[in-house]
Amino acid sequence: MNKKFFLIFGLVLLAGLSRLIPHPWNFTALGAMALFSGSMLNNKKWALTAPVLTLLWTDLILGFHITMIYVYASVVLITCLGFWAQTSKSKIITSSLLGSLIFFMTTNFGVWFSQNLYAKTFEGLIQCYVMALPFFENQIAGDFFYLAVLYGAYFSLKNLKPFSKSYSST
Repeated sequence: MNKKFFLIFGLVLLAGLSRLIPHPWNFTALGAMALFSGSMLNNKKWALTAPVLTLLWTDLILGFHITMIYVYASVVLITCLGFWAQTSKSKIITSSLLGSLIFFMTTNFGVWFSQNLYAKTFEGLIQCYVMALPFFENQIAGDFFYLAVLYGAYFSLKNLKPFSKSYSST
C-alpha cells in the first residue's frame, strides 16, 4: 500500500469525527467521505471499507439504532457513485447532489418503515419525506462543505514533504 492510500483512508476515517462533534442535524461528512472514498481509492474493496469502518467506529461511540442498515446502505451506494465520478469536477458535484438525495430517500424510507412515527401508507411515507425536508438542506450543505474540506486537504497534503532535520551550524 502506498502513501496515497493511507492519506485518503486516513482522511475518510478522520472525517468520521464530524459525527462526534456538535453540529446541525445531518451536517456531517457522511456523504462526502463516501463519495471521496469511492472517487479517490482505486481498490473498490478498500473504497467501500473505509466509510463503513468509519460508520462502525463512530456508531460504537454514538450508539446503534434501528435505522442503521439504511444509513449503511446509503453510504455504500454513495461510495459506488464515487466509482463513476472519479475526479471529474462536474461528476463529483452531480454525485454529491445525487448522494444527498440517496441518503435522504433511503434513510427516511427506513424511518417510515422501521418506526411507528407515520402511518404505513403512501400518504404516511410522503409525510415522512415532507417532515424531513429541513434535514435534507443540511445534508446537501454538509456534503458540499466536507467534500471541499476532504479534496482540499488531500491536494494540500499529497505533496507535503516532511521537514528535514539537517540544519547548518553557524
